Amino acid sequence: MNEIEINTEMIQLGKFLQIAGVIETGGMAKWFLSEFAVTVNGEEESRRGRKLTIGDVIEIEEVGTFKVVPEPEELD
Repeated sequence: MNEIEINTEMIQLGKFLQIAGVIETGGMAKWFLSEFAVTVNGEEESRRGRKLTIGDVIEIEEVGTFKVVPEPEELD
């Protein structure tokens, strides 16, 4: 399972796909979600605006499984 770090409380699925390197541009999200099966925490999802939070698990057909994790805090 690949871990994708975010520095906010939530991220939209379309942006997540971009950060994870699954798609190159945000404009590809709608097409990608119509062509490939994507589940969030075991439930099918096709909305690029779906909000993901820390701990969510995203499974993408023919790509793999990802988990949203917090970006490590910097120590002063």
